[in-house]
Amino acid sequence: MSRWKKVIVGLLVLLNLFVGGITYYAVQVTNDASKMVDSIRQTVKRTSLKRESGEKPNIDNAEPFSILLAGIDTGDLGRSDQGRSDSMMVVTINPKQKKSTIVSLDRDILTKIVGYGTNDKLNHAYAFGGVKMSMDTIETLLDIPLDHYVSINMRGLKDLIDAVGGIEVNNKIDFTLDGIHVAKGKQKLDGEKGLAYARMRYEDPEGDVGRQRRQREVVTKILRKAMSINGVGNYKKILKAVEKNMRTDLSWDDMMDIGTNYLPAFDTIKQKQLVGKSQMIDEIYYQILGTNELLDIQNTLKKQLDKPTASTLPNLNQEDANSLFYDDSDGKASEDTSQFAPGYDNPNNYDTSGNGYQQGSDTTQNGDQTQYDQGYTDPNQGYGGATDPNAGQQSDPYGQPAVNY
Repeated sequence: MSRWKKVIVGLLVLLNLFVGGITYYAVQVTNDASKMVDSIRQTVKRTSLKRESGEKPNIDNAEPFSILLAGIDTGDLGRSDQGRSDSMMVVTINPKQKKSTIVSLDRDILTKIVGYGTNDKLNHAYAFGGVKMSMDTIETLLDIPLDHYVSINMRGLKDLIDAVGGIEVNNKIDFTLDGIHVAKGKQKLDGEKGLAYARMRYEDPEGDVGRQRRQREVVTKILRKAMSINGVGNYKKILKAVEKNMRTDLSWDDMMDIGTNYLPAFDTIKQKQLVGKSQMIDEIYYQILGTNELLDIQNTLKKQLDKPTASTLPNLNQEDANSLFYDDSDGKASEDTSQFAPGYDNPNNYDTSGNGYQQGSDTTQNGDQTQYDQGYTDPNQGYGGATDPNAGQQSDPYGQPAVNY
């Protein structure tokens, strides 16, 4: 064999080894990432009440779908209990419309807790029955199908911000929270400061409404940075950061399909917020929703999911609709009531009933039990709420609003 032929053969061998090595590395990284997703994946045994077929949208075919994002107020700052879903956002994603929508839901909304047989604060659904009851309750409230969920605790949010390289914000309020100082002005926040930015409430003139706005901002910026990341290796870094602090029913294939088929949907991310007016019922603070505002939010989300809109609020068919909604046809904007409503910060105005809860567990796709979504599953035990027929005279710290998440 001539010398130049030997050189060519040698180069081909090296090239083959190089390509083979790259392929092996890519397969290995993909397998590792898939295993991480398996460790955080927790399916929920439920059928959507709002889909006739009961089947979820086909993500592989880029069909529009919805996700519940639940922020749990535990996992950091010495908090290790179950926590509550005190940050709730519904995200609709439609790649054909090249648009996504994030709607924040106030935790104190008085609503029908589906599967529990009572009306109570929205964030109590998670305490009563974990992710399943939260999804069923929010799905009924918004009159749209909820297809998937992601829940993350405080530690996970902090690590996720670090994993995407931090987020840039223009902070309007100089504040210090739990020893973490966040200066006013444009800056890049790491996980620690980003978490404080998402949690601060008392120094914000808008109270919880302002906090929810900042939480949507943080989620939006994390999403955009995550979707801009190239390579499975970088996704592995993100997953590694949150594997102990996040749960979702999405599979690895779902995540990869979203990363490839749904990129146009993140070109425009619209943000909305569902709040009502303050009302004290039996000396307990609630948010009562306006019929027109709720209808507007419902129709916005339905359009995103390619579902027919409604001209009247479907929720008014409920027998107790008069106690759950009010007529806001006068055109007045919903109040920001979460911090400055009379009696909001008085702990005596919050229900303290509901002893004897039972720690349940959700089942993973492998049939394993996990304590991540412990639920209060005993229907005979009172949790609380002005209209809870099971309420007793016990002591339950979950009857009070969360502080500083």
